[in-house]
Amino acid sequence: MDGQTLSLVLFSGTDDKLNAAAVLTAGAAAMGRKVNVFLQYWALDAFRSDRITKDHGVAPEAGSEGAAILARHGGQHWSDTFRQAKSIGEVAIHACSLSMEVLGLSMEDLDPLVDDQEGVASFFMNVDGPVTFI
Repeated sequence: MDGQTLSLVLFSGTDDKLNAAAVLTAGAAAMGRKVNVFLQYWALDAFRSDRITKDHGVAPEAGSEGAAILARHGGQHWSDTFRQAKSIGEVAIHACSLSMEVLGLSMEDLDPLVDDQEGVASFFMNVDGPVTFI
């Protein structure tokens, strides 16, 4: 283990991609890696407290067949996986300041999973390895 922080930039707000990000986050946290998640645009929108558990659909490439497969699979909601990751490791979830401004959001609009808001420069100050964009 090289100890590098897992840095994720989440742009997509579809349930399949948010689930993938949550699983990566939980896996890294379970292995003792620090995780920084940066929420932009549609991912940030999915973290609104009044929308976090609603159906956010799947990526266009999944199509109706992919949506049906995921619906049959069921399983834990991605927000619960993020909560689990935060309970087992050092996980910070940051809202992008620019996205907050564009979407007209305040921290009060977001689920408590989101720790704070910061700009891109602040996010990159804590990056000590590759960044994964989802």
